[in-house]
This record gives sequence, C-alpha cells and structure tokens, in this order.
Amino acid sequence: FLVYRSIQFINSVRSPIHLCGSCTNGGWERVIPAFRSVCGEDGVSLGEAVREQHGRDESVHRCCPPDVVVWPRSVEEVSALAKICHHHHLPIIPFGTGTGLEGGVGALKGGVCFSLRNMDRVLDLHQEDFDVSVEPGVTRKGLNSYLRDTGLWFPVDPGADASLCGMAATSASGTNAVRYGTMRENVLNLEVVLADGSIIHTAGRGRRPRKTSAGYNLTNLFVGSEGTLGVITKTTLRLYGVPEAMVSAVCTFPSVQAAVDSTVQVLQTGVPIARIEFLDDVMIDACNSFNSLSYPVAPTLFLEFHGTEKSLEEQVTVTEEITQANGGSDFSWARDAETRGRLWKARHDAWYAALALRPGCKAYSTDVCVPLSRLPQIIVETKEDLMLNGLTGPIAGHVGDGNFHCIMVMDPNDQDEVIRVHEFTERLARRALALDGTCTGEHGVGLGKRALLREEMGPLAIEVMQGLKATLDPKNLMNPGKVLSSELTAANLDVITMEQ
Repeated sequence: FLVYRSIQFINSVRSPIHLCGSCTNGGWERVIPAFRSVCGEDGVSLGEAVREQHGRDESVHRCCPPDVVVWPRSVEEVSALAKICHHHHLPIIPFGTGTGLEGGVGALKGGVCFSLRNMDRVLDLHQEDFDVSVEPGVTRKGLNSYLRDTGLWFPVDPGADASLCGMAATSASGTNAVRYGTMRENVLNLEVVLADGSIIHTAGRGRRPRKTSAGYNLTNLFVGSEGTLGVITKTTLRLYGVPEAMVSAVCTFPSVQAAVDSTVQVLQTGVPIARIEFLDDVMIDACNSFNSLSYPVAPTLFLEFHGTEKSLEEQVTVTEEITQANGGSDFSWARDAETRGRLWKARHDAWYAALALRPGCKAYSTDVCVPLSRLPQIIVETKEDLMLNGLTGPIAGHVGDGNFHCIMVMDPNDQDEVIRVHEFTERLARRALALDGTCTGEHGVGLGKRALLREEMGPLAIEVMQGLKATLDPKNLMNPGKVLSSELTAANLDVITMEQ
C-alpha cells in the first residue's frame, strides 16, 4: 500500500504507449487520418519526445504520455476532434502550459492530448465594462502585456505564467487572492466543449454580467473541474484598474502566532491589503542564501498595498502600528518598482531557494488551507512534524486567506524518504481537515489527493459529483483517473511493478 501511495512522487520511469478501447488492433490507422483531416499534418504528433512532454506537469508525478498529441486552432476543431474521440472511445486530456502541480495532465489510460497553445487570441476586450474573453493559449503574463496601455490588469497570480483557461480549470489562486479573489470569483463565463463534441456556454453565449441569479451556476461547476468535465476553449474574465500607487514591505516577528495575529488584525480593521505572504524561518534562511539577502531568520510577513497615494499613507500607518504591537520589527518599506521587485523576488524564488537547500534533489509542493484562527496551530504542528521525521520542508503561504505550502525537498532515489514525505503530506492534509480546512487551497486534486477529497467532502457529496460526471461524460473520456477516481489503472499497476 505504501509503495502504491508513494510512487506518485517518483518521476524517473518512462511510460509505454497505451492502446485504448477500439483503437487496439489497428484502430489508430483510421483515427490518425481523421485527426489530420481536422487540424492538418502539422497538428498531429506521435513522436515519443512530444508525447512525453505532454505527459507531465511541474509536479513530481511520473510521466504518463498520451498516445497522440493534437493541436486544434479553434473551438470548431476542438469539437470535431472530440467527436472523433467520442466515437472511438478515446480518452481526452486537455493541456495548457503544463504548470500544474498535481499530475493533472498525465494520460493514465493513454488517449489523446489536446494541446491548446495554438488557440492564443484575445477575443473581446470591453474596457468600459472591465472584462475580457480569451482563448486557452493566452497566458496570465500575455494578457497583462496585451492590457499594458489600457489602464487595466488581471491580478490572479499563481506564480507560473499559466494558461488562463488552465487556471480556470484548476481554480488557481495566488498572492493577490486576499484582495482580488481566486479564479472562481473572477470568471464570468466559459465556453466548453463536452466529451461528445457539444459546445456549451456556461452563462449563455456572449453574456458577461457582473452578477446573475439565473439558473444553476454552471460556470463554477467547470471552474476547478480539472479537465474532467470538458475542454475549456474560452473564458471571460473580470479585469481591474491598475492601482495608482503600490507600496511593499517586509516585517519579521518573534513567532508564527504574532505574525498571524497581525494578519487577522489588519484584515479586521478593513485595510484593503493586496498581498500578505508568510515565510517561516527555514524559508527565509533559504531565500537569504539563494538571493544573497540579509533578512533576519525568523517568521516573516511580506506585504503589499494598492491604492491612491493618500490612501496608502493611511494603510501603511495602520498596518505598521498593528505589526509593532505584535512584536514586529526590522521593517523594510519599498515604493519604487525596482525596489519592490527585489523585495518580492525573494518570495517568488522560494521554490528555487528551497531546492538549493539540497542540490541534486527534487521538490514537491503541497498546500492546505484552514480558517485564519487555526493557522498558527497547524503551522507549529507541521514544523514539529517535519523536525521529528527529519524532513526538509520550508513553509510559505498566502496567510491572508489561511493557505500555505510546504515545499518538500527530497531525494527521489531514497525510497524510505519518499515514503516518509508521502506520509507527512497525508498527515498535513488530514490535520487541515481536522481544523475545518481543506486538503488543497489552490493546487487542485489531480492524482495525489483523490482519497483526501473523499474524506473532505463525504460519500454523499462524492456521489453527487460522480452523477454530474456521468451525465456530462458517460463514457468517462474526459481526463479519466483524476479528481474523483481512486481506481488502480493499468498505468498505475505498471508503475508499481517497475518501481518495486
């Protein structure tokens, strides 16, 4: 059992080609020409390197390549390709930029990867209404570059330059969520191709109201569905005005409790803080070494304020008073863009800083989210757990909404350490559930947290989800094996045999 539950952390074994359903016994000879008739010769690939590139994301889950990769150029082509897959019972795995962290793009049962990078148009920008529609090849940074001269921006920032439709599919979040919300709050409408090739618009074709009470909330059904219900081919997003001014700060604290108490009090006073990030002493030490910085090695908050020059003065004054009352010290304020960039570079480089603690090792980032009042308890217990089990896991988190990450640095060739890391992440997730939290605040379920989702939601809620899945995808073709499934697939069994 431990080997089965731990092999998801090992990414060194190559997968064989899978032959699925009716495509065994020469079925691919009929299907490949059909794919090429839809998206051209250059829009279909059977190459091993290309398939392996599309069989992994940024997680440590092993590579599970699809049988074929296709590159549609429009929603009509996505629909036509889906109809072919539906007819031949072929799994469909949507692929954006591959920046996920829970193995969501692995082709556990083989099938067809729909790589959506060629659908890269910004379709409709309504500056006066603060919204925009984009295709799945448009990334977060790409959109903000497009918006540069409009006075608008899209603030959801998961760190990676992810596809915006992929961010909707995983309900991504990030450092700005405390003020601007997650993808779930910022998606107004979705265009989705279902497993049988049907095209739906979750809020109605072309509709983009700021709010609605019309019918079931289909938009949020697909936000966070991780490709298991359909292929998102267009998303309509809320935009925001670029702040007149920004101020950032770093402040150290004598304890985790003091840092979190400051966070709660800042939020209670109504300060519209844009970012408030927590780094523990281990992470700060790693960031100091990696970036040649000299921050005190102690629990630390990184803060950022957005607004007018006048409003920022008040925000900064109130926040400084609160943090000092909680023992905060070593304040470092930054107003100009260059200094703010250097300050936040330490936070954005946390992944690489953690890896540098153990050169040659791999990193696995897990996340949980709890009510703010429970954050000190879970962080203290987590740090004790790490020390007791001799594990390297610096902590960084979006403390403003109770979400934090442990970046586990480990030797993938040390089977004992791999198992200890897996057991730790299971304990961490269950610790969060015991404190009325969730097993994942923003990474999603994917492969690694399917059993935990069942514990979190309960059997009846899972049955409802399975019923929705069966209605929209009765043949179980959309990204099978993810989120709801806990079955041992043929690919999983192959891994177990090889890893043992």
